[in-house]
This record gives sequence, structure tokens and C-alpha cells, in this order.
Amino acid sequence: MSEDKKNLNPDQGSPENIEELEQEQQPAPEIEEPTIETLLQELEETREKMLRVAADAENFKKRMERDKDKLLKYAGENILRELLNTVDNLDRALEQGRVEGGDPVQKLESLLAGVDLTRKGLASTLERFEVTPLDAAGKVFDPDEMDALTMEASDEVPANHVLHEFAKGYRFKDRVLRHAQVVVSSGPKK
Repeated sequence: MSEDKKNLNPDQGSPENIEELEQEQQPAPEIEEPTIETLLQELEETREKMLRVAADAENFKKRMERDKDKLLKYAGENILRELLNTVDNLDRALEQGRVEGGDPVQKLESLLAGVDLTRKGLASTLERFEVTPLDAAGKVFDPDEMDALTMEASDEVPANHVLHEFAKGYRFKDRVLRHAQVVVSSGPKK
């Protein structure tokens, strides 16, 4: 190396030699311009990828729709399976009442005991599915939970309070499933 290509000025942070400076100043290699055929091929590949993605999305949407329809179609399956136990228990209770011979009073008692156990089992099943009875007797009439069948005068129950229930109401989670059918007090007899 010649003397003029050695260190220039180390205090200014300049290159140690001119050859390094010349290498730094060389233009970057030129990037080859893509041809129309290359661009068309890339465009076609991108188009095919987009079509595949769109088809996958459509298939996913259809699969989710089928799954939703299946869930709705069989939504009550669990509660119906539980209710089959109630049917079995009622059948057993009826069998006890149909047995030939024996004491008729004992048959009736067995039938009633079987029906009572079946009712308790059904109530338990309903509670597991968050169906609970509405307590209306003696309460203020609430048209959101009760249907008034008639009004009767009563000296014991204040006006606009439920005198007695004709049919019990039920709630499913936070909704009224069935209104209680009640008789409402019109107040004291005149």
C-alpha cells in the first residue's frame, strides 16, 4: 500500500484506508426487474391461495352451521333421558296397583307411595335443570308470575293477595316457564 492510502485522520473517524472508502462507495448490485410472466405467475399463485382460504372459510362456516343445528335439534336430550326414569317409576307404581289379589287398601297405599316417590324424583330432576316452583300462595298478586283465574272474597287474606293456587307456576333459571294459575282475594266479604 502506498503512503497516501494509509490512515487519513483517525480523530475524525474516517476509514483507515482509501480502498475501504472506495468499496463503500460502490453502487449496490442492481435488482433484477421482474418480468411480466413472473408477475403473472405470482398473481395466479396469490389468487389460488386466496381462493383456498375463501373455500376453507366457507367450509368452516357450513360446518359451524351444521353443528349449531345439531345442538339445537338435540338440546333437550339430557332432560328427556332423565324423564325416562320418571316414566319407569310410574310404570312400577302402576304395576303394584294391578297385582291380582291382596288387600285393596294395601294396593292403594303402595300405588300412592310409588306415585309420591316418582313425583319427588321428578321434582329433583327439574331442580337439576334449574326449574324451580314459584311460591304464590298468600303473596301479593304479580301479573309477571301469575295468571288470575278468578277473584273471591276472603276475610283472612287481604285484597290482591293470592287466596290459593289452581296450578303451580315454574321458573327456568331467570325466566318464568309457566305462570301460576291463582285465585286472588277481592278482600273481606260485604
